[in-house]
Amino acid sequence: MSDGLRWLERHTANAPPVLRERVMHYAGAPAAGALPAHLAEAGVRALASVERHPGDRSAALDLLAADALVTLALLAQAQADASSLHAFAGTMLRSATSTP
Repeated sequence: MSDGLRWLERHTANAPPVLRERVMHYAGAPAAGALPAHLAEAGVRALASVERHPGDRSAALDLLAADALVTLALLAQAQADASSLHAFAGTMLRSATSTP
């Protein structure tokens, strides 16, 4: 098991099982070195799934997963290098808004 996957499992251990499964579905098996960026990209993928199903209540779990993944990406970045958190958050926002 990778360090990234261990980190993710540790930080989602208390989440509702169905949400944890969906987060893991989008995150896959992240590598520790690129964990913040990997989680941010997974969050963007989850959000893209929500956008493909506007108004569909079945997308609610994907929306919750997107929120969790973005939060986890920010946490991972803060733990890795808090001094670059602001820049990382800006990059995440630009990435999310430029994804078709």
